[in-house]
Amino acid sequence: MNDKPVVPINCLFQGCYNPAFEAEISKCKDKCYKYNQLNPNDREAQRRILAELLGQMGGNVIFTPPFWCDYGYNISVGDYFYSNHNLIITDGARVTFGNHVFIAPNCCFTTAGHPVDPEQRKARLEIAWPITIGDNSIIGTGSVVSKSIPANVVAVGVPCRVMREITEADKYRYPLHQGS
Repeated sequence: MNDKPVVPINCLFQGCYNPAFEAEISKCKDKCYKYNQLNPNDREAQRRILAELLGQMGGNVIFTPPFWCDYGYNISVGDYFYSNHNLIITDGARVTFGNHVFIAPNCCFTTAGHPVDPEQRKARLEIAWPITIGDNSIIGTGSVVSKSIPANVVAVGVPCRVMREITEADKYRYPLHQGS
């Protein structure tokens, strides 16, 4: 039986100052703190904490510390996922990463939104939208992602948007090192 509070999707709900949500966020922050205190080369200990923290995790997953999220269990990561330093995911709603997704340094994925209307904000209302990042996509440095990104693209910016598709020509973009 799942005793975790469920954030309603795509509609206003009382999330701010909600004791049930705050308790879950607090537990998650403790796990993120432990993760970020590990030796950055201790992949086995990192994997153990990520397995506790994330809702679903594929093989060959790397989150380069520091990494922070709100709930953790709303995050699903496919195979061969890599994120560089300073990834933040505010996962009030589901955040799904496909296979072979690479995230550059200093990126934020945020599902959270707040009403513009002051009375709704005073009532502590918020909203959460799910985000999906498709297979093989790259998210560029410093991006703030609040919407889904399709597969096989390079996306970057604030707000993050698709810059271009990844094509066959990308196989020949850089010379291959022949070794020494």
